[in-house]
Amino acid sequence: MGRRLTQYSKASGCAAKVCQEDLLQVLQQLPVFRHPDLLVGGDTSDDAGVYRLDNERALVLTVDVLTPIADDPYVFGQIAAANSLSDVYAMGGTPLAALCIFGYPVGEIDNETIEAVLAGAWDKVREADAVVAGGHTMKDTEVKFGLSVTGVVHPDRVVRNVGARPGDVLVLTKPIGSGVITTALREDLAPSSAVTEASRVMSQLNRAASDVMCAVGVNAATDITGFGLLGHAWEMAQAGGIDFVIDAGRVPLMSGAADLSRQRFFPQGSLRNYDFMKSRAEFANSLSEETRRLLCDAQTSGGLLASVSTPSAEELVNRLHKAGVADATVVGSVCTGTGRVCVA
Repeated sequence: MGRRLTQYSKASGCAAKVCQEDLLQVLQQLPVFRHPDLLVGGDTSDDAGVYRLDNERALVLTVDVLTPIADDPYVFGQIAAANSLSDVYAMGGTPLAALCIFGYPVGEIDNETIEAVLAGAWDKVREADAVVAGGHTMKDTEVKFGLSVTGVVHPDRVVRNVGARPGDVLVLTKPIGSGVITTALREDLAPSSAVTEASRVMSQLNRAASDVMCAVGVNAATDITGFGLLGHAWEMAQAGGIDFVIDAGRVPLMSGAADLSRQRFFPQGSLRNYDFMKSRAEFANSLSEETRRLLCDAQTSGGLLASVSTPSAEELVNRLHKAGVADATVVGSVCTGTGRVCVA
């Protein structure tokens, strides 16, 4: 019997960022690109770059690569593609074309597995009404796969992680917990029901959520990935100079995530997130350590977190439900402040 796909990974498997403090220090040493057509760069940790072509069109540019977070190679390909496409959806854009990036241990993985990973990605890109335009392969000591995606958006309709306003309501479109579930999977200790749900959630495109978000109108949004719910909320709060209040009891969790968090199946990315956030977030004393860490759990292909005006919040949630985004729910609010995240 061959190795399970998740065993071709030395990392945690989830789309976790490197240590946030280290990354910020490195980026501060580099010159900032300034150009009148570069509408969104890296200065506010947005989900993708945006470059204006003309008054009607702007390119949305992003790239993301994962190590295996599913043993089924076809499912892994789907999840990796959905994760990469999500950055375009978070910006209110429409994906057009993708390039695949595939690293793997040559001679240790068979052609059928490689084909299945690519087939999963192909099908998810087709579901997005986009195309695969090519790609790049490389020899690696572990499996890594992802997409560089180019999308398009109207220059005046870019959705950013900047712009949340005091009085807004925070809406999350997917449950969290994929980090602890996929970590338990790598140790062959995750319940099959939890793995099935996590795979379903992670492979779900944020296309419908983005369409509804743009139709209703939101003030800011981001997708929840490697920095976890609280990390990405903190980025939005910092960018806007306002405070986010997260109601921990309203945050939807994937099946089995709470139990696995109590068993401490946190990937290193989640633990780094928590180390970063515990001095920057204000947690209610009643919240357990496991709950605090779970709110920082590094996600792969997570949902959108949108800041929407209170009068539009009910319409947004109702329309999301009608569009098949069944887990969409209000998880908090925005108030005046200085860039903090408060967790009740």
